[in-house]
Amino acid sequence: MQKTEDRILETDPLDNLETRAIIDQILEENKGLAGAIMVVLNEVQEKVGFISPSIQSYIAENMGEPVSRIHGVVSFYSFFTTTPRGKHTIKFCVGTACYVGGITQIIDKAKQILGIEPGETTEDGLITLELCRCVGACSQAPVVLIDDNVHGRIQPNRFPRLIQEIQKAEVGS
Repeated sequence: MQKTEDRILETDPLDNLETRAIIDQILEENKGLAGAIMVVLNEVQEKVGFISPSIQSYIAENMGEPVSRIHGVVSFYSFFTTTPRGKHTIKFCVGTACYVGGITQIIDKAKQILGIEPGETTEDGLITLELCRCVGACSQAPVVLIDDNVHGRIQPNRFPRLIQEIQKAEVGS
């Protein structure tokens, strides 16, 4: 199976005229504003879905900033991603309570079912797996976030049902 990073390198998102137009509009709207880097990056992340290395270079060039500055912001904040995410994101809390509560078994189950590692997206673009730090639901450990929904006290044998629910919802939509 081809990794997400390898698939994204096959086509440059800036080759898509619609994507480039979205980015150009964001850049134009924020031209000359103090602190515009964060605003531009947030809007690009929201509207395009990710900030690839080529997009980072394009933003840097158009804002008159060094690429290193743009990359530094993108790599510092965990909510930015440089590759496309799936339609649904499953995040595994690896904070202390969840780790002790057995989150690694649930991660292993997800890897087994979906055939991908954390940080990767399924071939069909439906699900991305991610690790995250404490989500503040320690009393519910181990915790899994599916999109914005917190699922607590997850057991490895019940986890496949959560994936099936995502897949079933997509077939029905």
